[in-house]
Amino acid sequence: MMDVTIQNFEAEVIEASLTTPVLVDFWAPWCGPCKSLGPILEKVEVAYEGRFKLVKINSDNEQQLAQAFGIKSIPTCVLLKNGQPVDGFMGAVPEGKLREFLDKHVPGENEVLAEAEVEEAEALLESGDLETAQAKLMQALEANPENDNARFDLVKLLISMGQLKTASTVLAPCLSQIPLKLRFEALKQWLDAWAFVTTDPMGQWPLEKFDELIAANKRDFDARYAKARVLLASDDWTGAMDELLEIIMRDKKWNDEAARKTMVGLLELLTPVAPKGAADHTGKTAGGIELMGKSAIQEDPQAAMVSSYRRKLSMMLN
Repeated sequence: MMDVTIQNFEAEVIEASLTTPVLVDFWAPWCGPCKSLGPILEKVEVAYEGRFKLVKINSDNEQQLAQAFGIKSIPTCVLLKNGQPVDGFMGAVPEGKLREFLDKHVPGENEVLAEAEVEEAEALLESGDLETAQAKLMQALEANPENDNARFDLVKLLISMGQLKTASTVLAPCLSQIPLKLRFEALKQWLDAWAFVTTDPMGQWPLEKFDELIAANKRDFDARYAKARVLLASDDWTGAMDELLEIIMRDKKWNDEAARKTMVGLLELLTPVAPKGAADHTGKTAGGIELMGKSAIQEDPQAAMVSSYRRKLSMMLN
């Protein structure tokens, strides 16, 4: 538990809620029910072992914050996740009701364990220790099979390591989801490209052979699409997307829009992941509090490349 003021609100509430749910307790020293609720909140915070963060705001001293959240009576508790208020309650509730409230929003113990494994795996990937990262991601999925981040990272790693059969097995449960999430569709596109170069005779062709066919007939979409898959499997992402754009430019509907679907998948795979704790700074917090001193975030080269190809695709489709 910590006291929050307008000075540390952004860091301790808004930014903190991007990674951990934050429960804000609006109280005042003269409030009897506040004195009853406070110890219960602190007891439950300890019991939940870091699965949520408790902060207290003295509504008498921090009237700007109280007004921003529309506080009309105290105690009032507001839960924030990802920088936004998601739920709340008024009055001094008993411990059982408080736990019911938190359990609707706060990750379970297995979810926390899985997320910790994913974070460790991401650090291992950065250091190049792929085998240990793979083990960590496997452990994360065992702890919480619903952790899409762990499944996505694991499938992506398995494909890059050439473990295609295992990657297909790990990916399979996601492909039956309705609607199918774009990033898992993207992994399927990448996996299909690898399967093509390892099982189809055309996948073994040198690029020059594809170029000869395309030079003879620029509408040889089978050759262009096959070449794009070969380029994709060799990690020539821009080369693959250039071939796909050539198909889209000449025939958007070819082969049930295979080129467009693959292009969209590649852009999803290439889009840099936002750093944990990053926020979309618009000058105000979720509660409407003015933020000061924000510097512009310069777009990195990969993000710029993805943005460029998104514009090219949009132009082809319009």
